[in-house]
Amino acid sequence: MNAEIRGIKTAAEQGLATAFAGARDTLPGKGAVAALRDDAFKRFDAAGLPHRRVEEWKYTDLRALMREAKPLAGPADIRKPADIAAILSGVDATLVTIVNGRLAPEWTDKNASDPGITLLELFAFLAENTDYRLGQMPGHGDQASLLNTAFMSGGVGIRVKRGAAERKPIHIAHVFSGDTAAAMYPRSVMIVEPGAHVTLVESFSGPNGIDYQVNSALELVIGDGARVDHIKIGYDGDAALRISTLGVTVGAKAVYKDFSFTTGGAVVRNQTFARFAGEGIDAFIGGASLLKNKQHVDNTLVIAHAAPHCDSRELFKTVLDDQSHGVFQGKIIVEPHAQKTNAKMMTRSLLLSDEAEASQKPELEIFADDVVCGHGATAGALDPGLKFYLMSRGIHEKEAEALLIQAFIGEALEEVAHEGIRDDLNLAALRWQGARG
Repeated sequence: MNAEIRGIKTAAEQGLATAFAGARDTLPGKGAVAALRDDAFKRFDAAGLPHRRVEEWKYTDLRALMREAKPLAGPADIRKPADIAAILSGVDATLVTIVNGRLAPEWTDKNASDPGITLLELFAFLAENTDYRLGQMPGHGDQASLLNTAFMSGGVGIRVKRGAAERKPIHIAHVFSGDTAAAMYPRSVMIVEPGAHVTLVESFSGPNGIDYQVNSALELVIGDGARVDHIKIGYDGDAALRISTLGVTVGAKAVYKDFSFTTGGAVVRNQTFARFAGEGIDAFIGGASLLKNKQHVDNTLVIAHAAPHCDSRELFKTVLDDQSHGVFQGKIIVEPHAQKTNAKMMTRSLLLSDEAEASQKPELEIFADDVVCGHGATAGALDPGLKFYLMSRGIHEKEAEALLIQAFIGEALEEVAHEGIRDDLNLAALRWQGARG
């Protein structure tokens, strides 16, 4: 007689199972979408929340960090949410507002603003673009991604037409609006046709003092010869838990730049799964995080070089104060036929407190023999010699530290091509430093 052994489910896992059973028939999308949901939750439920014994989640034990599953967020009320795009006050952008996981048309700019771009609510977009298969993005089997697929409540679908050049950036603003904690699961799709050029900004915001939860996903398809600049800005409420998944496929001779900037949230994981499917791709993936108190921020990426003659650079900078914990996990995979790959990965952490912690794990998996690849990681405190030099010139200690911190993250921020966005991120970094006291 064989005894079947089942793991004990946590309160959060039990809550998610109850929530899915109750919401399954009311969530948007029928037919193939409903089948996709069922399969995703079945696969998630079999494994449960990721934990420290899962190598990819070793430093972000979601089973321990997510104590309970919040109820699904309902539609926002008719009031305009506060702080939709405050961090980008100096940038003129096409605003797409997603409140509590659903597109808010009343606070979204209309398609007429740019004839080269089609913008629709996610499920309306899927109904019109029947050739697109949802849920096939790189990383779709990750546990957090499966959970988003099961509960996705809405979002936006965007198609940038062949050869179109943007008039202004597109800004998808994810906002939590409510007085009590809830969970939202926005899902978005962007298809950039060959030769097009677009700047996409995603921002995440919400009130302080409410432990709301966000599990977002973006599917990004970049056509041959296109250029995409993607900037993700996280200034969530100070008690929020957010996981953001990006799955991107890049075509031949495309230019792809991705940057993550994080200052808010209690627990944040930005995870990127990229596949370079065509020859001659030029890519940069980077980020800057400024952490304090007991914040936990994890930047994880898996990049698959699947075609020859592609270049990629990865650069992440993290500043850690108080008892914060910064995590970087980066893996570059060079497949056997991806000869002439040139890939470099670097992560650097600046520790402002003896109690701060940096966990860094860059990796290479190379199956081709004609490549140039490398990775590195550093962690350390402010240079006392440089600090003394500045103070000896009459600069106050805190101002000297601020100058050194700004110089440290400046190398990463300079990779943001859009001048207005770059300036606003620099201002946000200065505000963070000013709040240190």
